[in-house]
Amino acid sequence: MTVALLMASKKVRKVIHNARIGKLSNIESMKRTLILLLSYAAIAGSTIKTSHGQNSSPAETRTAVLAGGCFWCIQPAFDKAKGVIKTVVGYCGGTEPNPTYELVSSEKTGYRESIQITYDPAKISYDQLLDIYWRQIDPTQADGQFTDIGASYRAAIFYGNDDEKKIAETSKEKLARSGKFKKPIVTEILPEMKFYPAEANHQKYYQQNPEHFEAFEEGSGRVSFKKKNWENQESQRP
Repeated sequence: MTVALLMASKKVRKVIHNARIGKLSNIESMKRTLILLLSYAAIAGSTIKTSHGQNSSPAETRTAVLAGGCFWCIQPAFDKAKGVIKTVVGYCGGTEPNPTYELVSSEKTGYRESIQITYDPAKISYDQLLDIYWRQIDPTQADGQFTDIGASYRAAIFYGNDDEKKIAETSKEKLARSGKFKKPIVTEILPEMKFYPAEANHQKYYQQNPEHFEAFEEGSGRVSFKKKNWENQESQRP
């Protein structure tokens, strides 16, 4: 770009010089000079615009999809996590397009209630998201989560690439070796499938219906399980 600017500048000087020695008419010289000056200005403007665009590129974001039983109950913890930009609850693991809550609840679709987390990897890592995840579920339960029994409530980590798969496997193995649970860790690690957001009345349910949410979470046994296994250990890694 610098070479182009120099060439344009030289041409301007040449035209002005030729006009002075009478090789071009005054009118033609002025026209050509004006055109070259306008070209010079356009090049300079383009340089500034390109430079500004390079300096204002948006920060990278990634997504993670996790299933942990009732999606109402796993959303609050991720919403509070620093580095999480957005969470959406929905359905993952099935193949039928546009699933609904009623359809998924029939336990015939293969879908699981899940959460999609959009996050800034510069502020929170995938491994740290999994640390939060383990603290929201019973990783030893295979038929659902707590009092929610059925295929749609089974816990799973849906990995989007090989790196996420390795991180998930390592995280699961680390939890198993910790000795925190006497039973085997049975949470599945599965390839990610298309995620469908759930209906609006299920999003941020803990904010839409706080009293019902608290009663449900307490009644399901999730709260007491978390207190028993993780109380005073939230800052520790498994």
